[in-house]
Amino acid sequence: MNKRTLSIVQKLSKEKKETSIAALAEEYEVSQRTIRNDLNAINDVLEENGLHKLELLRGGIVRQHEDFSQVLVYVMEGDFYQYKLSKEERKKMAAVFLVRSSEYITLSSIADSLFVIRATIIGDLDDIKEMIHKNGMEVISHPNKGLRVEGKESAKRLFIMKMSRTRGGATEQGIVEQHISVQAGNRIIIQKIVNEQEHVHKSFLTDASFRKILLYLGIMIDRNIQGEYVEKQDYVNNDKYRMAQDILKYISQYCHINTTESEVCFFSKQLQRAHYLKEKNVNNDIIKIQMITRQFIESISDELEINLNGDYDFFESLSNHLRSVFSDRPPSFQENPIIDEVLNENPEVLEAVKRRASIILKHMSRNMTEVEEGYIAVHICAALERKKNKEVAFHVIVACHAGIGTSHLLLEKLKKHFNFHIVDIVSSHEAAGIESGKADFIISTVPLPNCKIDYVVVSPLLNDEDYLRVGNKIDALRDSRNLPSCVEEKEISAKGVINCIDPIVHEMLPDGMMADALMKRIRKEVRYYMNQSVEADAEIFSPYLHHLLPASHITLDVECADWKDAVHKSAQKLLDSGYIEDRYIDAMIHNIEENGPYVVLSPGFAMPHEGLEEGSIKVGMSLIRLKNPVPFGEEEFDPVEFVCCLSAVDHKTHLKAFFNLVNMLQDGKVKDMLHNCKTSQEAASIIEKYEYEVVN
Repeated sequence: MNKRTLSIVQKLSKEKKETSIAALAEEYEVSQRTIRNDLNAINDVLEENGLHKLELLRGGIVRQHEDFSQVLVYVMEGDFYQYKLSKEERKKMAAVFLVRSSEYITLSSIADSLFVIRATIIGDLDDIKEMIHKNGMEVISHPNKGLRVEGKESAKRLFIMKMSRTRGGATEQGIVEQHISVQAGNRIIIQKIVNEQEHVHKSFLTDASFRKILLYLGIMIDRNIQGEYVEKQDYVNNDKYRMAQDILKYISQYCHINTTESEVCFFSKQLQRAHYLKEKNVNNDIIKIQMITRQFIESISDELEINLNGDYDFFESLSNHLRSVFSDRPPSFQENPIIDEVLNENPEVLEAVKRRASIILKHMSRNMTEVEEGYIAVHICAALERKKNKEVAFHVIVACHAGIGTSHLLLEKLKKHFNFHIVDIVSSHEAAGIESGKADFIISTVPLPNCKIDYVVVSPLLNDEDYLRVGNKIDALRDSRNLPSCVEEKEISAKGVINCIDPIVHEMLPDGMMADALMKRIRKEVRYYMNQSVEADAEIFSPYLHHLLPASHITLDVECADWKDAVHKSAQKLLDSGYIEDRYIDAMIHNIEENGPYVVLSPGFAMPHEGLEEGSIKVGMSLIRLKNPVPFGEEEFDPVEFVCCLSAVDHKTHLKAFFNLVNMLQDGKVKDMLHNCKTSQEAASIIEKYEYEVVN
């Protein structure tokens, strides 16, 4: 496809309305025949990937189908084999390669990277040098080594960003970004860091500025990895300095680079130039919704007699979905045959949702629609499929059209939910050559029309509908072929290693405190050593419960007059440590007075909290054990012995800790241990040991 054809794809995807060949010809200043050829090329891509083709109606009207926008996934890959660069794009990309290189680079290597001959780059060289010169840098030539660019590091970074923000559109930007060597896992971590610090510093970037800042940080990491740092910068005391400092502190820690004061100063200038939203529209009921979600999952588990409480992804996805259910206006859902098929095959799940919906309904300002009930049932069905299929080890090949980074992200998600033995990871065009018998089936991100093996198509993000597709494929294969379980050798896990070591350590060290201290160190080292996947890195900003509840955040045998006093005292540590403001405590009490004691999560345990904009500063928890339990007004679960104050800064950072806390409370032995422990340190050790043994 050429640049014009790709531009037509972008235009049609964006406008989503009928246009005409004549209008397109006039806009692009070409003949109608040329536009027809472009539309035929687009239809070839649509047909190849199993999508509906564009229709050419009477009068040259172009009609597109609902799935047309998906063609962007297949044509906007930034692959120079598929995308023919224009002359100007080629010059810009060659200039970027020159500026990015910290060593001398030859014309031949640039030509090879752009899939053109060396003579073409020689012909472009004067324009490339002029382009670089206009941006404050010079191209230096060495007869035996090649070319290199001399100039300030800050000028080089700004030049690369400028090339990514030209008017060539998403395609050209994708090409530049694709050649910034930041690992996929690091990209996710960068995004999480910036998002977290937006909430900490109450400075919310516009979407365009958010992408710009992510691009700059990707360039910075790429340059730092090469040993290139920004030249000395004068200290600037602008209002974004602290935000820049905090972002780079975490990036240096988790992306394994060094940072300097000049890097902070220069980055703060980029943040200062960015655009911000006047106010952030956040849902102050997020934590409430997550607690209601937990109660609903417990209830639906009892109704179906299947324990779904341990499925973190189910909890996360359902709580995110219920945010739309709690809106004042019912969300609009498009018809989806997969959803209808799932509900027809699982009527008992839908009925269970209807019977237990009162847990949700009593907190809603309107009735729940049938469609909303159906989508909740689908989330449950996906969780049931994950639970069922974790017991079966099918041999699977992963095929992806979007590069090795996307392939590995998809692989990590699959491994997390299914007990698959991954035979191979291939690009989608290689799938046709795979002989039958090499795997039970293929999981692909695109249709594989000439493939000799059964396959199922999923999105790279692997949503709940994809889980269902994979589960249905497994059921179909099992039924049609009577496949064996193919159970592999027992997988080595952190939990398994720790469970083997723990009794030995306690046998060899009669001193219980010394044994516990040693096991704490062993658990930390084993977990660090074995958590090497991209997914593990991606979740690094979701602290575990024991991270938020160290001994310093646990107080035992606190005397409280009533539930209000208990809320006050549970929050005192967070207030003293700067996690919350004074007004947060009053807001928590008002929340319970207004909405009732839904914060009581289980017998004897309450978690007071408030919305994200009511005075929370940092994510944290503080736990108190009452000397004499007090009632909160939840008859089924009163009186309350444990009160854990939660301070949240967004909808996700605290989620894993909260999830593990609720599951821990369902373990009667652990709750008894917390009831009987003598010191805060002992309580913290109980929590940490529970997480390492159960969660890992």
